[in-house]
Amino acid sequence: MSDTNTMILTVAERFDDRGDIMQLTLKGDGPLPPFTAGAHIDLLVESPEGPMWRQYSLAGNPADRDCYKLGILKDPESRGGSNALHQLVKTGEKVHVEGPRNHFPLAADATNTVLFGGGIGVTPMLAMAWELHDRDAPFTLHYATRSAERTAFLDQIESLPFRANIVLHHDDGQGAEPLDLARDLPKAEAGTHIYVCGPQGFMDWVIGEAEKAGYPGKQIHREYFSADVDATGDSFEVYCEQSDLTVTVGPDETIAKVLAREGLKIEVKCEEGICGTCLTDVLEGEIDHRDQFLTEEEREDGDQICCCCSRAKGRLVLDI
Repeated sequence: MSDTNTMILTVAERFDDRGDIMQLTLKGDGPLPPFTAGAHIDLLVESPEGPMWRQYSLAGNPADRDCYKLGILKDPESRGGSNALHQLVKTGEKVHVEGPRNHFPLAADATNTVLFGGGIGVTPMLAMAWELHDRDAPFTLHYATRSAERTAFLDQIESLPFRANIVLHHDDGQGAEPLDLARDLPKAEAGTHIYVCGPQGFMDWVIGEAEKAGYPGKQIHREYFSADVDATGDSFEVYCEQSDLTVTVGPDETIAKVLAREGLKIEVKCEEGICGTCLTDVLEGEIDHRDQFLTEEEREDGDQICCCCSRAKGRLVLDI
């Protein structure tokens, strides 16, 4: 079960912004649980296909506990969550929320922070910019979109107290130059940390260029909103030590689904290996990581697995 707060909040405002992005403002009966920049909440979506949990980054000022602000993209490639929200959510409605949780925090020891937000990936970057501004810490936010006509949050950005720290980039070059990492990615230095969020292709490009520029993994921080994941593969055996249960995971099955069928439920939310909800301790075995949640250093430790998508090379022993 989740160890985060569960609450029912009210949609205080819905605003349909540019770029098929819906802004939601959620409020409760009083101050909301605090969050730090990079945090997200889990939102229960009552879709026609049934209830599903989806994760959305908090875009507002972490110092403001009066509300949570979200940006939700209507994505034709989504698995139904965002489209259902765009169709169903109205001002005044109640929504079920868990969190906040933060797997994408700012590094406390950074002397310079560079934020790269592609499209909807700007949402956690806005919260980070607020926190860095309040700390009086040096930072730059690069916000890349296809065009000014598809740039959400633009009206708010123009009035932000740290507007001078934000650089807009439009792929069509109309009003703002496209992102050029040869120019916009600073030289790798010990205190400079890079943060990136957005479509997978955008993120892979920024991360790849940062690595080529000499940034070590611990200075490159990422959060995926979605991921193309292949959870299939050869069959393997899983032994759950605490439960004394042995199962076989078939070629088209996941660890989480097989264990649930046997009555041992691991909480799963994103089903894409991006949120970390189903992260489970591994006692023995070689993991075939398919997730986008764990860092390379965490993968090398070999002691945790995302049971919604990752597999094993041979027998795996879990601490459940």
